[in-house]
Amino acid sequence: MYSSVVVCSSSNSIVEFLSLNQLDIEKNITMNTEPNFCDCLCSVLMSRRNKRKRKRMAEKLTDIELTGIILEETKPRTLGGDPSSVLLQEDDIETGRGTLRVAVQGDRSKAAIITYHDIGLNHVTNFQGFFSYGDMQPILRHFCVYHINAPGQHDGALPLMQSSNQETGDTVGLTPQLYHFPSMDELSEMILPVLQFYGIKHFIGFGMGAGANILTRFALNHPEKVDALALVNCTASVSGWTEWGWQKLNTWYLKSGSMTGFTEDYLLWHWFGQKTVDQNYDLVRMYRDTMKHINPHNLALFIESYTKRTALAVHRDLPKLGVKSTPGKNTGARALDCDVLLMAGDNSPHLDAMVDMNSRIDPSKTSWMKISDCGGMPLEEAPEKVCDAFRLFLQGLGYVPFMSQTKIMESRSAASRASLLGAGGGGRGSITGTTHQTPVVQEQEAEC
Repeated sequence: MYSSVVVCSSSNSIVEFLSLNQLDIEKNITMNTEPNFCDCLCSVLMSRRNKRKRKRMAEKLTDIELTGIILEETKPRTLGGDPSSVLLQEDDIETGRGTLRVAVQGDRSKAAIITYHDIGLNHVTNFQGFFSYGDMQPILRHFCVYHINAPGQHDGALPLMQSSNQETGDTVGLTPQLYHFPSMDELSEMILPVLQFYGIKHFIGFGMGAGANILTRFALNHPEKVDALALVNCTASVSGWTEWGWQKLNTWYLKSGSMTGFTEDYLLWHWFGQKTVDQNYDLVRMYRDTMKHINPHNLALFIESYTKRTALAVHRDLPKLGVKSTPGKNTGARALDCDVLLMAGDNSPHLDAMVDMNSRIDPSKTSWMKISDCGGMPLEEAPEKVCDAFRLFLQGLGYVPFMSQTKIMESRSAASRASLLGAGGGGRGSITGTTHQTPVVQEQEAEC
């Protein structure tokens, strides 16, 4: 049975049809052949039918009591993870071009890994989160990490100034002068006093951005001291006009003594790329907060030095047809003698620079990795992928030969159990580089 309101085509008046059956409706449709009448009748009937369907569906729905859901407040993202899992010793090392703040993580009797950060970052914001990652803990049992901070780039650093009387050191009554920040080549040579201070004969370099460029320069000048390099977003060429213009504005704002929104946006793009900035809000917000702890004047000096960089004199020397040659012999350009791991995200703003860097290095000694679904900072966006690549790279060099992905998964499970026990009323669970070693790992170290 149907009940509807229809506009009659003969008089254009509203007529209400009550208790019409299907035969009566079909009769009205056949008698009134005008399209307006038929369309109106069908639309009214369909709307009535849909209304009754929605009513029946609403009657079937019952109230759901949310008793099995526990609401928890989201914890703010941090760079260091569990504070008890990071053991750092910080030293200020005097060099001929300034003071370097070096943070040591791990047992100094183990093989050395030296890190160097990008512009606007330091060892905390660039590397501490990655080296505190759970999958990195089995690897760090075999190494000691030395995090180098460029002059004046560590948290709470004072403005880089020097007095006009450097012999007596007396600054009373003297007008401070601006500190002459070292060039990229001078920053690379400042690594030598660090090696002498800790008695390091050779090391594995791990750098990002400007730090990767500095470590590459050191490897070119002192190949006997570098076993391998792991480089993220490394640039081998000079700065272009676009980069020079943006960095000129940044240094002008930073030298005024404040971190402006313009500089913050550029640094975020430089680190992550536009896609990550638009999508990963919690990561971007965390790094916006870290910018407040960097001295703007010191950062301006570091950016100026990076902008004025010279091109890396490293090229892939391909032999001519029928002529035997070795890299670097024909063209006179230097070549990297160590193994190199190049990493960049597929959405990184420095992807083209990394492709150019890859074209300059001997392919037999280079491993190129483009990380999918990642921006310009894979250490924070995809640490598990970087950890696996770094582990395989180290195994190719002869380090940690018995370590497998199974051991890393077991370490991850142990960390999860320890954290659950700590949350249930026990002590805080942690895995460090010197404690909580299983007997299996100790036996493997003895075999090595």
